[in-house]
Amino acid sequence: MQSEKIKDLACEALDDLKGNDINVLSVGKVSSVADYMIIASGTSNRHVKALADNVQQLLKQAGCPAIGIEGADTAEWILVDLGAVIVHVMLPATRAFYDLESLWTLKPEQSDSAQD
Repeated sequence: MQSEKIKDLACEALDDLKGNDINVLSVGKVSSVADYMIIASGTSNRHVKALADNVQQLLKQAGCPAIGIEGADTAEWILVDLGAVIVHVMLPATRAFYDLESLWTLKPEQSDSAQD
């Protein structure tokens, strides 16, 4: 399955269960790990777990089972590895603390000026 379709299905799964602040980052040009990274928030540990489970189930039904899932035991931050797409579902405080959006959108000229 193409990464674009995986991305769309994962976003649909998050949206179906009212995931908050769903953000899709195209990271294929800066990383060989994945083409897309999706970051979303849940309102509670239970909601975070339900969102990640829904992503996993919908993609499995579509013929793209998850390669791995990390963090389901505490459900503060669950990572669902779908190969070309990595989904991060977090509690808002965890998301704010790690600020993955800024990390993955940092441009080289920004990092050079930050070191001066």
